[in-house]
Amino acid sequence: MAFGQLSLKGRALKLLAAREHSRAELERKLAEHEEEPGQIQRVLDELARRGFIDEKRVAEALVHRRGPKLGAGRIRHELQSRGVDEDVVAEAVAGLRATELERAREVWRKKFGEAPENAVERGRQMRFLAARGFGGEVIRRVLSPGDDRQ
Repeated sequence: MAFGQLSLKGRALKLLAAREHSRAELERKLAEHEEEPGQIQRVLDELARRGFIDEKRVAEALVHRRGPKLGAGRIRHELQSRGVDEDVVAEAVAGLRATELERAREVWRKKFGEAPENAVERGRQMRFLAARGFGGEVIRRVLSPGDDRQ
């Protein structure tokens, strides 16, 4: 290792200092810097033993940061793409389901604020909410006429 270069452990810690990362994310990001086979596994095992890598914290951080703007479906997808364990993903998403309708209404209110005037506008608003991971039933309830939007 040349002077001034970060070790594999140093790179991992630098990544973790910026935000929580899952083990799978760290493996992918550090792969090009591995100098000998198994080096990444040893470094990540040590960091996990010391509590630097924790998938529950990864899930909590993502839910805290992205939850107010996204539906449970999108959060599930983002956690899965980061390689978080399926049990941790299911637990995080279950916690979001209770507030799904309120969060969808708030996202809709900030973006649109008024009921769609025609079918084209209704479709646009539905696609907007669907792209943010809200389910069909929640979208229908948010956009149904006579539903309380306050």
